[in-house]
Amino acid sequence: MYRPLADRIRPTDIDEVLGQEHILGRDGILRRIIDSGKIPNMIFYGPSGCGKTTVANIIARSSGRTLHKLNATTAGLADIKDVMSDVGTMMAPEGVLLYLDEIQYFNKKQQQSLLEFVENGKITLIASTTENPYFYVYNALLSRSTVFEFKALDGKSVIPAVERGFRLLAEESGEQAEIEDGVVSHVAFSSGGDVRKALNAVELLYSAGRRKDGRVHITLEDAKAVSQRSAMRYDKSGDEHYDIISALQKSIRGSDPDAALHYLARLMEAGDILSPCRRLLVIAAEDVGLAYPQAIPIVKACVDSALQLGLPEAGIPLADAVVLLATAPKSNSAYMGLNAALSDIRAGKSGNIPRQLQNVHAETTGLETGQNYKYPHEYPNHYVVQQYLPDALRDAVYYRYGDNKTEQTAKRYWDNIKGRNGE
Repeated sequence: MYRPLADRIRPTDIDEVLGQEHILGRDGILRRIIDSGKIPNMIFYGPSGCGKTTVANIIARSSGRTLHKLNATTAGLADIKDVMSDVGTMMAPEGVLLYLDEIQYFNKKQQQSLLEFVENGKITLIASTTENPYFYVYNALLSRSTVFEFKALDGKSVIPAVERGFRLLAEESGEQAEIEDGVVSHVAFSSGGDVRKALNAVELLYSAGRRKDGRVHITLEDAKAVSQRSAMRYDKSGDEHYDIISALQKSIRGSDPDAALHYLARLMEAGDILSPCRRLLVIAAEDVGLAYPQAIPIVKACVDSALQLGLPEAGIPLADAVVLLATAPKSNSAYMGLNAALSDIRAGKSGNIPRQLQNVHAETTGLETGQNYKYPHEYPNHYVVQQYLPDALRDAVYYRYGDNKTEQTAKRYWDNIKGRNGE
């Protein structure tokens, strides 16, 4: 029966697992747990092809427990009941170790069905997920488990797996593999840290390689053909999407145009226009704000152009917007002022609107006569001292001028006028 190359060369020992030094290194916490033989309930969180299933298999073999595997994308309550039926029988005298892949696809009821057996220790659960478990795993199950984050491998870490894959295929076929320079590194670095994806490319390259005189010729040209866009990790509704959007905004906020263009390029390559358009409009107001107010209409024009152009030309105005925002002076003064005002309102601090600010129609009730509103345009410099905040908040200060040229110029202007008016 056919077995994928990735499965045939799957490590059987922790020392063979690629990467994950932060948890599987000589002093890594997960390695020490495995060595102790006392396996708790665990949730492995990380991208595809980074070793979650491999480590779970190694743990299962070392524990001596009966192993059951379920994939939440296809399993249902009946499958869970089948696993539970083994508990306490001769089939599983030491209890059951359940490896549940893609647990995020189990609904709340399905996850709850595991609780009783996880609670009494008859089932040890090792679940894996590519999505943030704190968003997708039921709290009661999460509180009974330890979360370990697996990280995507870099290209250098994937190279040994690619080399091993080519060697194994050559041994199995009895042919000599002639691999052009650059093929191994290209396959490794274009896999996006996904070992399974890299090994699938190896298998495809080997089967499609030109054969002559008992030799298989594997070219860099073919390697580039099978790895088109394969380095991209992107899901418009998954963690990777939100990570890229977050990285884009934080790079612009940190005034790094190179990093910002990198994350924009990742979004463009994934065919996503709407996400950067929305985020750039937010950044213009939140992070650049009043330090360079013209950025807001400029970015809006760039966004409108991008939406009208579509890909690939949409990237041109969006790149303009990204570089403009990344290199512009920054201020979040208005945004922070709004947050401060919202905080007071949510804390119940509001009060009645001052009489002089109420709508003129209030004078027709007969309960009050005259609002005594002073019309600023009738006074010098279009300014006059009067109370605008409710009495309960009359001394509140929400907006503080940012330390940039634009806002400091406005501050000097109003300090001069308000000081002259005795405020």
